[in-house]
Amino acid sequence: MGNSIVDYFISLVQIDSESKQEKDVALKLEKDLTALGAEVKFDKANEKTGGNIGNLYAYLPGKKDKEPILFCAHMDTVKSGIGIKPQILKDRITSDGTTILGSDDKSGIAQIFWAIKEISENHITHAPIEIVFTVSEEKGLLGSKNLDYSLIKSKFGFALDSRKVGSLAIGAPSENDLKIFVHGKEAHAGVEPEKGLNAIKIAAEAITKIPLGRIDEETTCNIGKIEGGKATNIIPNYVKIEAEVRSHSEEKLQKITQQISSIFKETASKYQVKNSDGKIIYAKVEIDINKGYQSFRLKEDDEIIKLGHEANKVLDLPCTTSIGGGGSDANNFNQNAIKMAIVGTGMNSVHTVDEFILISDLEKGAQWIKEVIRIYSQI
Repeated sequence: MGNSIVDYFISLVQIDSESKQEKDVALKLEKDLTALGAEVKFDKANEKTGGNIGNLYAYLPGKKDKEPILFCAHMDTVKSGIGIKPQILKDRITSDGTTILGSDDKSGIAQIFWAIKEISENHITHAPIEIVFTVSEEKGLLGSKNLDYSLIKSKFGFALDSRKVGSLAIGAPSENDLKIFVHGKEAHAGVEPEKGLNAIKIAAEAITKIPLGRIDEETTCNIGKIEGGKATNIIPNYVKIEAEVRSHSEEKLQKITQQISSIFKETASKYQVKNSDGKIIYAKVEIDINKGYQSFRLKEDDEIIKLGHEANKVLDLPCTTSIGGGGSDANNFNQNAIKMAIVGTGMNSVHTVDEFILISDLEKGAQWIKEVIRIYSQI
């Protein structure tokens, strides 16, 4: 386990665990948590996510007159997370510059584990503690979406998956994922282009009509991926577009989603061509819309928020709350009636080769969790 949280964090990031390949780090965590006296099991989320292991659930018994408190972090990393070589540089930990570091979210895992380790080894009386380390968070929150929630006894908890230590995100948007398929008609680009329907052109025209970026303070829209065409001498008959809409307002989310659908269908309906037997061929659009995750909004006076602020006061951290623009496992926990705020771990420049975490933040994050447990256990 190492002699410090720094040692433990470094041991975690050196274990490859890109999304759907979390088994090795999960088995280490199972062993380490069991050594602390926790009851550990895995659910079967991987049967739906396609990964090599399910979510890890752990229960550490405590005071019988207290309900448990929950802490969550995710085990998977984005690419490129293979062969990470962490470097300790004075006040911080980085990768060697060729990969990510993996502090998103192994800093959260290390802080949760180390806090519980110190509580257990010092025989500090505490409330029961539940831990969930999820899989495939970076793949659309798939792990928490398919978590076996019957395991969870806690009514509230914290997701360790943000930047500033002690900062509390009390809300996050809903998201719709869109896959748009534009069907045109192939033809030779040099010999008879007039017999084709250029799917790329149709898609491009539609895209110019769609509101992109920040639409208002609650809503964003992005087209992030386009695939289509076979060769420059063939009129492309097919384009696939992947997009997303996010909003804190369900009404706005659906409005923009339907607007995108209507624009593509109306644009395609203008394009037609006759085939060799005189039959008119029309461009077509198919759209698949899937709910990525549901928004949530906690209240400033919720017990979980007041608890987080009390820990901040003890550690002389700012008592701040924010409304996030991204999704996290907290979205799915809240959707399943478990109030969960998102708290920072100190991670910086995540998803890049410049990612780093200050050693002081890594340590303070574990202290914050210990304070939360101490305060909650004494209430």
